[in-house]
Formats: sequence, C-alpha cells, structure tokens
Amino acid sequence: MPFINDVLTFKSLSIVGLEKNTGKTETLNYILGRLKNMDTRIALTSIGIDGESTDIVTNTKKPEIRIYPGMIYISAEQHYLQKRIISEILDVSKIHTALGRLVIAKAINSDKVLLSGPADTQNLKALISDMEKFNVDLTIVDGALSRLSLASPAITEGMILTTGAAYSANIPVLVRKTKYVYDLINLPEVEPELKQKLDCVESGIIAIDTDNNLHDLNIKSVFMLKEAKDRAFSFGTRLFVAGATSNYLFEFLRMQKNVDTIELVVKDFSRIFATPEVYYSFIKKGGKVKVVNQTKLAAVCINPISPQGYNLSSDELKESMQEALQIPVYDVKKI
Repeated sequence: MPFINDVLTFKSLSIVGLEKNTGKTETLNYILGRLKNMDTRIALTSIGIDGESTDIVTNTKKPEIRIYPGMIYISAEQHYLQKRIISEILDVSKIHTALGRLVIAKAINSDKVLLSGPADTQNLKALISDMEKFNVDLTIVDGALSRLSLASPAITEGMILTTGAAYSANIPVLVRKTKYVYDLINLPEVEPELKQKLDCVESGIIAIDTDNNLHDLNIKSVFMLKEAKDRAFSFGTRLFVAGATSNYLFEFLRMQKNVDTIELVVKDFSRIFATPEVYYSFIKKGGKVKVVNQTKLAAVCINPISPQGYNLSSDELKESMQEALQIPVYDVKKI
C-alpha cells in the first residue's frame, strides 16, 4: 500500500494542499480506507470546515469524508448535531469555535462526516495532545485552503502535500511551483546543539557566532536590518529569524558583499514567504538556509483535474513531478 507504512510512523499528520481542489479529501479518504482494517486507532479533525459536498468558494461538487467504525472524529457542536453517522460522544472540549464547542466522538458505523475543528493552530496543537487520553495512535488533520502552517513540525509530526491542476493548468509551471515548496520542506536542519538553543527562542533576530552562542541583536523587525547592518553581522554571518521571512529579507541578504558566507536560520519551512525567484536568487549567489525543525514529508499526491474543467494527463503529470522531485508521486484515484 503506497506510503501508508510511512504514515503509520507518525503520531500526527497534516494533509495540506497548495490550493483548493488539489486532492486533499481524496487523499484523506484513501488513507482512511486503507487504515480501516488495521489495528490502529485514528482521530480525525480539520482546521476550519471540511467534508462538505459542495465547495462554498467554487460552487462545485467535492468528495465527502467517509470514516469507519472505531475511528474518532472531532467537529463543532453545530455540525455534530447535523450528523448522519451513528456515533458515541467521548468528550466535549473546552475549545470554542464560531460553531460551538468541539465534540469528540467515536464512529459506530461507517458514513460521511462534516469536520469543523479549531480555527487556529494553537488550539489545534492542544487538541492533538488531548488525543493521548483516548489512546489514539494517529491524529490526522485535514487542512483548509493552503494553510502550510499546519505542516509545521510544531503542529504535526508529518505531512502529506497535495498539488494539481487547480494550482496551475500548465504542467511545467505546476511542477516548478511544487518543486519550490518541496525544496523548502527539505531544507536541512541545524546541528543538534544549536537546535536545542533555538527551540526556546520565539521572537526576534538573533546572531549566531562560530561557537554557536546566541546574541540578541535587539532588532525588532527585519525591515530595520538595513539601518542596523553593521550590528547584524558583528558576530558573524549566521542569523536566526524567529518570525516570518519575506522577499525583503532575502533581497537584503542577497545584496551583501559576503552573501556566499551568509546562513539564514528559520524555525521551519512554513515561515518562508519569499517568492521562488527571490529565494533562488539568494541561493544561487551562495547564500544558505537552514531550519530549526525539519518537516517530515510522507508523500506528494497529485490531482490532474481542476474545478475549472482542466484535465491534465495523470501519467504525464506524475512522470514530470517525479523527475523534478526525485521521489515517488501518487494519484490516489489511480492506485
């Protein structure tokens, strides 16, 4: 069973799409269908709302989420009361959403469900942690839109990336865009000693000297780096930015005379918001990027069909994507 064994190595897994309608729900249903007869206790939730039969943005039909007996699912009160599935309430969370408290229930039979989980990553992380008391082996989070922050190692241990014609109807462009995200996901991790120190840093811009000592630069924003350039590099050419990194930061670093010695460290790949052109320009000039926590990628899945009516060749897309990424790529509807 393709990539299912990889999925089972995690305690929590996010399924994240690069765009709506790139096959998240099909991938989720494939995983659930493969796991239903295994001795694995599954919990399932979403960030936002997922599992509706019609996409509220594109007004097109979409696959619904089907779960099986013994699986645990989490949804807000309003949607839980609309359920068709027979289930047993295990708990009612203290976490509130716009649709009421979160209901944690166990499926008695097999049917379709509508998921509406926490709207923010902090509560999602807490909810995943709470699943331990129900002896859950794997918690799966179905993403909403392109919330790549779900794939942060701070939220889930592993991720599946879905991409497809809805992201771009041109195969070379689609492959190029996906390859960029794949490259970010696979950025190398810093050495263990430095990782331990930076794990505790939640804000600011930090200089890292040659002995891996940290120096707070007291620079409140990356937009102030230009005015504080001398101070920024007074301890060497390694910088850690705890928050988001944009084109501005990469352009600033790329313009430095010693760019080939500069190493930028970020918390994880989801903090990088630079465009591919700007990011790769920095890399081509010799700049380096590392992460404190690397995301573990279980699989890349493709959806060759878009709601706009584009229908790409699944085989051609799969072959092109595999050649670019150098890993297996899956169209779950053809497995």
